[in-house]
Amino acid sequence: MLWMMSFACLLPAAEARELHLLCWTEYVPKSVIQGFEKTSGAKVLVEYYNSNEQMLEKLRAKPGYYDLIQPSGAYVETLAKQGDLALLDYQRIPNARHLDPQYRGLSHDPENRYSVPWLVGTMGIVVNTGRIKEPIRTWADVFKGKYSGRIVVVDDNREIAAWALASLGMPITDVSDGALKKVKPVLEKWLPQVAVFDSDSPKDALLSGKADIGIVWSGEAAALWLKDRKYQYVMPKEGAHMFVDSLAMPKAAPAKELAEAFINHCLEPKVSLLISAEYPYTNPNLAARKLLRPEQRDNPASYPRHIKKLSPLRNEGNTTKAVSEFVQQIRSGINAKAKP
Repeated sequence: MLWMMSFACLLPAAEARELHLLCWTEYVPKSVIQGFEKTSGAKVLVEYYNSNEQMLEKLRAKPGYYDLIQPSGAYVETLAKQGDLALLDYQRIPNARHLDPQYRGLSHDPENRYSVPWLVGTMGIVVNTGRIKEPIRTWADVFKGKYSGRIVVVDDNREIAAWALASLGMPITDVSDGALKKVKPVLEKWLPQVAVFDSDSPKDALLSGKADIGIVWSGEAAALWLKDRKYQYVMPKEGAHMFVDSLAMPKAAPAKELAEAFINHCLEPKVSLLISAEYPYTNPNLAARKLLRPEQRDNPASYPRHIKKLSPLRNEGNTTKAVSEFVQQIRSGINAKAKP
């Protein structure tokens, strides 16, 4: 195949033949990794994380080890500002031409110097309409007390802070000390109602009956909708934001050219299609989207319609780490009170 021949020409001749990939759980299909190993002759060693905070912990624990990571937008921005990401050489990533321009030049990486979008999604509310009959329209509707103990949410402290900010009519980008002080009583009321915190696969709590309502990644909601149309995805009235998870190289990555070859491999449309088939988020690859089945394109969680342009999550006033620690302190205090 011609694309395989072109791909082989992009591979480093003398670099290490191991690629150390640090990525989200349930986000990179084995078929994609195996395809790269077959065409490159390299071995891909994969480690997983279930939150951006855990990714940062792993990076700090093993500096100079990982070649590729998969941070969300706000974390790309933070790592780039700290000088912890390597510049990308787009001569080695020609398949970047397939990317949708609307997902390039975003605020977390305005010059596309450090990251290439992997998948795009939204954060919203999924409702088991077989169990919950009343309309759910807002973040606050989830936490009004009626569903206490029946709620699953993603285990992402920055996201949790964003929902509380939105519920107060405040910009979700404002994570200054003053803004966080205002959301503290909201979170102290909301978080004890949560039955399950799960970023690996929050849909499992809904499928098993442990939860009837959840705040989840859109790809999880899309997978639920494909299983049963009773799982409806709601974009909250307060407004929604998109997240862009990207591939990026740590500055001290030992196999940079091999990492860029992997990025290029994943951007090949037929390879990108494999990612969408297994993880039905919004695919930022225009050429791959043209290959989707009608059922995939019509999924209301994967490709939501009738919404205004979505903005990515940013930080103004504090770092992501500071926000995460703030929310974690609230969660720890709630857990301590709950102990007998």
